[in-house]
Amino acid sequence: MDSRIRQYLFGLVFFGFGVYEFKKNDPLEASVYLTAGLAFIFNNLVSEPRLYDYKRTLVIITWILIIAASIIFLYVLQFKFL
Repeated sequence: MDSRIRQYLFGLVFFGFGVYEFKKNDPLEASVYLTAGLAFIFNNLVSEPRLYDYKRTLVIITWILIIAASIIFLYVLQFKFL
């Protein structure tokens, strides 16, 4: 399996699990998985040759999603399990 396809699948698994958590009425944890899945997908889009003109924008979006997922994850750790 190509490594680029594997990264897309990994992002889709995270995104799918986020949808599952959302349907399970846990939107806080779902937001962690959804943003992490989108971060994986956007990070892989950066390496696509057809999107080279948008590389800077995609890198910025990827970093914003990574930081957002990290902050939400820390929030979930702090307030959900106490």
